[in-house]
Amino acid sequence: MVAGTATGRKSGAGASRRPSRRPSGPGVRRFGTPGPRALLIAFGVLLLTAGVLWALYGSTWLRVEQVSTSGTEVLTPAEVERVAAVPLGAPLVSVDTSGIEARLRDRLPRIDQVEVVRSWPHGIGLKVTERHPVLLLEKGGKFIEVDSSGVRFATVKAPLRGVPRLVLDVAGSPSLRRFDADRLLTVAVGVTGELPEKIAQDVRVVRITSFDSITLELGKGRSVFWGSGEHGPVKARVLTALMKATPKAGHFDVSAPTAPASSRS
Repeated sequence: MVAGTATGRKSGAGASRRPSRRPSGPGVRRFGTPGPRALLIAFGVLLLTAGVLWALYGSTWLRVEQVSTSGTEVLTPAEVERVAAVPLGAPLVSVDTSGIEARLRDRLPRIDQVEVVRSWPHGIGLKVTERHPVLLLEKGGKFIEVDSSGVRFATVKAPLRGVPRLVLDVAGSPSLRRFDADRLLTVAVGVTGELPEKIAQDVRVVRITSFDSITLELGKGRSVFWGSGEHGPVKARVLTALMKATPKAGHFDVSAPTAPASSRS
């Protein structure tokens, strides 16, 4: 009995020292040397990548040969292209479009928006949107153009037809201590933007004597006392109705839109 027991123990110990078999079967993945087909595919991908890179950067097929400009009104295409300085002959894919856009906006303030696009296989397109003046600010005998965002973007020698002048008569006014000239300019831009198109086209001068004293001088000697820049949309609607109700009036007061008034002078 003892011998049998010892033999059983030896057998168990021997079994525990046997190397385990590696699992095998259809569900087990085996990693080995890539076959000829895999090598061929890898070589093809590498060759294709090299060909694409060569076509984009090394060949003469996809290089900048022409630059076109669209959307200009006051600026000329030649002026825009000179500032853009697109590198002719460079690989089309390497052109720094963001850098060109930033350079155009920085050096040509008249440009509001610009988009530089690649036109395959050989072109670069410059799509420009210019700023439009809504007010003219007179300074030193010249006129500064101001757009609908209050940006001063250009200076011209003579007033532009159809663009009202902004006159700031605020010297000594308490408003100037609370609101600087830039703030008053922003208010004036907001007022002109809230006017109905027909009335806006008739405005000749926007005169500001204080923050709450804005007057619009229209054609044929007519005027509108607007008051402050607050409640602009309401004042615009009231002014339209008041002008229709009193077409022969020469002066309109909408500073208090709930109690508008008009008179012949």
